[in-house]
Amino acid sequence: MRKFIAAAIAATVLVPVTASAQTAELRRDRHEVRQGQREVRQDLRRGDYREAREDRQEVREDRREYNEDWREYRSKHQSAFRKGAWSAPHGYRYSPVRVGVGLNPAFYAGRYTINDPYTYRLPRAAVGTRYVRYGNDVLLINARTGRVLRVYDRLFY
Repeated sequence: MRKFIAAAIAATVLVPVTASAQTAELRRDRHEVRQGQREVRQDLRRGDYREAREDRQEVREDRREYNEDWREYRSKHQSAFRKGAWSAPHGYRYSPVRVGVGLNPAFYAGRYTINDPYTYRLPRAAVGTRYVRYGNDVLLINARTGRVLRVYDRLFY
């Protein structure tokens, strides 16, 4: 019985540590991608095209690693990405959208807004923007005009 209790306590302590380690890994991978992109731009400004080509290859590898880590995180936390059926406001229906499209204010009313984007590892929304669930997608919109700034396809299951 003591072993069972000790194992349960250890599990409750280790789960948050594992989640934060995955988050830190995703953050580190995203930082490496941005740093590599900066290096490519610097190489191109200097006219060092061979170095730029090598740096581009490293950026591709960093992006691939980030995507693998993201898929692993998402598969381990499936419950966060299964939010149930989405229903459009009365009189509307889902149709795929692209950046620049204007949404009707009914689509970014309170029930569609994502208040904690960190749960889905989305970047922090800037002032005047917000995340909205739209079908299984997540949209970053300008809260004043309703224009779509970024589309995260099929984020939810």
